[in-house]
Amino acid sequence: MVATKTTKTTASKAAPKKAAVPKTTATAKKTVAKKAPAVKKAVVKKTKPSAEAIYKMTEVAAYYIALKNGFAGNPSDYWITAEAQISAIYK
Repeated sequence: MVATKTTKTTASKAAPKKAAVPKTTATAKKTVAKKAPAVKKAVVKKTKPSAEAIYKMTEVAAYYIALKNGFAGNPSDYWITAEAQISAIYK
């Protein structure tokens, strides 16, 4: 009988790396959206402006009402309309 030599191949002791498989919708994990923390609204205290501030706002409003009308009417009418608008805001 003839003796044959067998050669041993050295295999790596580490496990072979698997090929990267792209995730599909079937294999992907669902990501759950986290709720954002509740934002507290700032409490705005609505205070009535001073008499001087109301006068200035009325003056400016009357001017713009007159400008829109072409300064053709009575200035007192513009002032009364402006006062009505301002008082409706700050009741």
